[in-house]
Amino acid sequence: MSRTNDALMRTALPLPGRRQGKVRDIYEATLADGTEALVIVASDRVSAFDVVMANGIPGKGVVLTQISRFWFERFSGLVPHHLISTDPADIPGLDAEQRAQLRGRVMIGRKAQVVPVECIVRGYLAGSGYKDYLKTGAVCGIKLPAGMVNGSRIEEPIFTPSTKAESGHDENISFAAACDQVGEALMRTLRELSIRIYGEARAYAAERGIIIADTKFEFGIPRGGDAPILIDEVLTPDSSRFWPAAEYQPGREQDSLDKQFVRNYLETLVAAGTWDKTPPGPTLPDDVVARTIDIYRQAYRMLTGTDVEL
Repeated sequence: MSRTNDALMRTALPLPGRRQGKVRDIYEATLADGTEALVIVASDRVSAFDVVMANGIPGKGVVLTQISRFWFERFSGLVPHHLISTDPADIPGLDAEQRAQLRGRVMIGRKAQVVPVECIVRGYLAGSGYKDYLKTGAVCGIKLPAGMVNGSRIEEPIFTPSTKAESGHDENISFAAACDQVGEALMRTLRELSIRIYGEARAYAAERGIIIADTKFEFGIPRGGDAPILIDEVLTPDSSRFWPAAEYQPGREQDSLDKQFVRNYLETLVAAGTWDKTPPGPTLPDDVVARTIDIYRQAYRMLTGTDVEL
């Protein structure tokens, strides 16, 4: 396992089927009871603008995993999900050192056929949705009331699916296009589930001082099943916009409890002409690294009332 300044950047476990995403390393495993599972390791890599930075955020993968674990457990009665365990001892074929390195940052999940549509729910007007609204008065074709501003609350959250382009960038698509891709019945189910989960999470987080402005869910169909289950990460600072409610003020860019802090720093490099949002990603300075992990840990504390052990 490679590390940069104590950030876990890459794993090399003695397990089959290794795949590497922007943040996660994924393996296959057969558990003691015969279950075919995925081993999903959250590294400390950090990406922005679809580019992975040269260095990581030590402990970030642990915080992401523990936030996802919290939500999966909280919503276990609301929606079926992939999470089986977060205990490295449940993974066969690893030695004690390898299991220790995975502590806090691994999810063992049911295998599922991933639905190739990202399920985005927006409860506030921000980011690309706000830009879309300024041009058209709508977000992804969904008409919104006139007079809304940056950060306005969308009283009835909207479902705006997206898919991946060949280049890896997200592409917003219409609900009809998503239905054409994976089937109308499935997309109606995913829309209903996504809005329901988001609504529950938005209400819970609001009681704890966090506004969840928008989020992205992913679903899969487990082997031998026909009903979708919630997979991947859920309601983390990497998959959502978290705003501190005490500082919320419509009409401006909001302070955030997510990786917007990293994006803001990178935008200064773009403005200075020292980076153009293409690989390789630059090295983040120590103060940006330290502030980012503080932000992630603050989000965890506010959501759960406890601190996360790194």
